[in-house]
Amino acid sequence: MTQLKELPLTELQFYATAPYPCSYLPGKTARSQVATPSHLIHADLYGELVNAGFRRSGLYTYRPYCDECNACIATRIPVKHFVANRSQKRSWKKHIGLDIRVLKLGYQEEHFQLYQHYQNERHAGSEMDQDDQNQYMQFLLQSRVNSRIIEFRDGSNDTDPGRLRMVSMIDILDQGISSVYTFFDAKNTSASYGSFSILWQIQQAMELDLPYLYLGYYIENSEKMSYKTKFQPIEGLVDDHWQPIIGP
Repeated sequence: MTQLKELPLTELQFYATAPYPCSYLPGKTARSQVATPSHLIHADLYGELVNAGFRRSGLYTYRPYCDECNACIATRIPVKHFVANRSQKRSWKKHIGLDIRVLKLGYQEEHFQLYQHYQNERHAGSEMDQDDQNQYMQFLLQSRVNSRIIEFRDGSNDTDPGRLRMVSMIDILDQGISSVYTFFDAKNTSASYGSFSILWQIQQAMELDLPYLYLGYYIENSEKMSYKTKFQPIEGLVDDHWQPIIGP
């Protein structure tokens, strides 16, 4: 991992959490390294931390810091070199007609209801399917960087906003877009909403002339996290260096 002395703003402090059950690999324990104090982590500094493998959850900035495991690999897509595969092209064509709106951070009950349905469908039995309104707001609606909500709806017109299908939370940084979290109507398992969200974010990064889309952590042996290598080329932060990863 990148040495702490290489990180900007020496006022930052870093601490390791106590071990806790890993959310992605059964039987494993995990730890995180947390950057504090959060009020010093403005957009420029957060961009540097993202390049060093950190992510954020609300105002909490962290990266994996496990004792005996290095399965989590930070990832980014160099968007100008991205080439969609056949499945991704189908997803783009299928959903390009959705009404897409970019919003400032703010609570909307409709978003929260979709979030709860998504967690119940995708994460049943985990801690996330029990998130209440306050936990949702702390997780997704608190930020000190340039963050946006992206709404995806269908059937919208001048009098009807249409049915909410998906919501993505993104951070816009100097070096790229960081994909924070996406939730969607998960009842239709063949809809490929998640893939379309990534494709849309790649396009937005290109239009903003930003070089990268940061996709969070890739874990080869986790079905929930291994899908990221389907978006090629993709780079992973391995041994302190960003390098191509292919996946299984």
